[in-house]
Amino acid sequence: MTMKTHRSNTVSGGGAGLRLSRRRMLVGALAAPAILRGGIARAETVKIRMGALKLIHSITPWFYERFLPAGYEIEIIPFESPTDGKSAVVTKSVDFGTFGIAAAILGAAAHEPVVVFGSSCNKGMAVVARKDSSIATLKDLKGKRVAIWPGSTQEVFILERLRMEGMTIKDVESVRVSFSEMPAALQRGDVDAYVGAEPGPGVSLASGVGKIVEYPYSTAMGSLNMILATHRDTIDHKPDLAKVVLDLQRQASTFAMSHPDEMVAMTVAKLGMKKEAVELSVKNVELNWKMTPEMVKASETYAQHMLTLKQIRALPDFSTLLDTKISDQLAV
Repeated sequence: MTMKTHRSNTVSGGGAGLRLSRRRMLVGALAAPAILRGGIARAETVKIRMGALKLIHSITPWFYERFLPAGYEIEIIPFESPTDGKSAVVTKSVDFGTFGIAAAILGAAAHEPVVVFGSSCNKGMAVVARKDSSIATLKDLKGKRVAIWPGSTQEVFILERLRMEGMTIKDVESVRVSFSEMPAALQRGDVDAYVGAEPGPGVSLASGVGKIVEYPYSTAMGSLNMILATHRDTIDHKPDLAKVVLDLQRQASTFAMSHPDEMVAMTVAKLGMKKEAVELSVKNVELNWKMTPEMVKASETYAQHMLTLKQIRALPDFSTLLDTKISDQLAV
């Protein structure tokens, strides 16, 4: 009896009940798109975690915001060393990273899923000694304490330059110092020279403590320094996202290179460096994005030098390490 009464009330509960039911359905129908729209908006906002080194030639990602497409947001995660940046890419702690080509080669040679899909910067290196020292050439480094960061692009360059001068790393006293600490170590006298990354050399010059021994670009590796990399899974499953990031690198690096004052201001703001030091560093920095045939060849030469120097046990698989597809698409 109760069930019968319930059916009667539900089906034939009068005009008011029917109007109420229809009103509820209408309100629900109108509300659903708003909820759905809100859900879609949140889902469409893609957060890009970008790893960058605390160096002026890794400043480009801080300009991404200026060119960011709708539906994307950028988070810059700074790293002290190239190998830390590479490891963050491999472990997916970041989605993309810009660091030295040497770190990428180290990872690939160890069968880590790191993929270079863009360039980031040429130059940005220098061998610096105390201004009041007798060191004028690389040969003068013999027996001296030289700050070198292991696993860095700078290490590969200095080892090759020493070889070209008939020397080896055993001819100097190599001291492990991070890039950001090199100018202070030189000023304190902890080291006699360092193989640094900008803006370190600029800091030493601006303070009057240091002098340039050389810019080590005379090797077969040219001036290639930093690259743009990601995890293999990203290239395979999110190629459109990788294309967005490389396009950001393209626009941002082009803008920064044509607006050196903006590059100086951004470096001062984000890295806390003194303006006069950064102004000197800008002259030794070439921000870029494209994987040119010359860049690819220089990368392979890098790897060969690292193998000869026994920094890696075998050459990486270049067909998986270097992926030019997206760069080629954007270059058209």
